[in-house]
Amino acid sequence: MKWDRSAWTRGRVLAGLAVVTAGLLAFHRVVPNSVGHLGSLLELFLPWLGLVVVVLLVLALLRRSAVALVALLLPVAAWTYLCGGLLLPGKSPGAHDLVVVQHNVSDENTDPAGTARTLADAEPDLIALEELVPAALPGYEQVLAPHYPYHAVRGTVGLWSRHPLMDARAVDIKPRGITESWERGLRAAVRTPHGEIAVYVAHLPSVRVGASGLGSTWRDESARMLGRALSAEKSKPVILLGDLNSTVDDRGLTPLTSRMNTAERGFAFSFPAAFPVARIDQVMARSATVTHIRTLPETGSDHLPVAARVSLGR
Repeated sequence: MKWDRSAWTRGRVLAGLAVVTAGLLAFHRVVPNSVGHLGSLLELFLPWLGLVVVVLLVLALLRRSAVALVALLLPVAAWTYLCGGLLLPGKSPGAHDLVVVQHNVSDENTDPAGTARTLADAEPDLIALEELVPAALPGYEQVLAPHYPYHAVRGTVGLWSRHPLMDARAVDIKPRGITESWERGLRAAVRTPHGEIAVYVAHLPSVRVGASGLGSTWRDESARMLGRALSAEKSKPVILLGDLNSTVDDRGLTPLTSRMNTAERGFAFSFPAAFPVARIDQVMARSATVTHIRTLPETGSDHLPVAARVSLGR
C-alpha cells in the first residue's frame, strides 16, 4: 500500500472522532448525570467503545489516513488502561480461595431444578440467588441440599453454602418510593475453613433506558443504602454477591465500588442471556480479592450465572 503526503491531511474527521472516543474513555466521569443520567448510560456500555475504535481503524486504513491512525493511539491506550487487564489470564488458585456463584434465576424460570444443577456443577462454596419465588423455592432446595446443607432465604434473595451459616438477617435496601412488599437484601456470617466472613446478597432495582435517558433513581438510592450497610459492617472479610443492575464502571454504584474490590480478570457479560452486552451480576469483596470472574452455561433465566474466585489472602 503506497502512502503519499496527503495521508497526513485527509481523514481529519476520523482523527477527531478518535480523540472524542479517547476523551469519553478517559474522562467518562466528566459526562454529566444531571440530564437523563447520560454519564451512567455511557458507563454501562463503556467497554464497547473498543468496537468504535476498531471501526475507526478500518476506516482510517481505507482512507489511508496517517493522521487518523496516529490519533487512534489515544483511544487504544485509554481502552487498554481501563479494560485491558480484564483480558489477562487469572492467577492460579490459592489455598485460601473460595469459589462463589451469583445468579438472578428469574421469577419466570420454568426449570428451577435444572438451573440448580447447572450452578452446582461449578462446585462453588457459596451460591447466591435472586428472584426466588415461593413456588420455585422447593426445586432449588431439593437439588442443592445434598452438597449445600446450609441456606438462608429472605424475601426473594437466598444464599446456599457448603459451610455453616450464622446470624442470617434481612438488609433493608428498599427505596422510599416503593410501597409494595419488597425484600431484596440478605446478610449472613459464613464459617469457612479459612475463618469467618460476612456475605451479603442483594438485588438492586432495575433500570430502564428510554427517550429521556437512563432511569436509575431507585437503583441509585438502593445502592446508597447498601453502601451504608457495608460501611457499618465490622467483620472481615466481606463478600457482596448480587444483581446490581449495572456495571462496576457506573457511577451509580460508587457507594459500593468505593468500599469493595471488583474482579481483576474477566469480562463475564451476563445480561441479557441471549446476547450478553454487560455484566450486571457482580461479585465484590473487602479485605479479600476477586481474582477472576466468568460466566456459566445458560439456564432458564434471562441472566447468565457468573462464577468468581475470591482469595481471602491468608
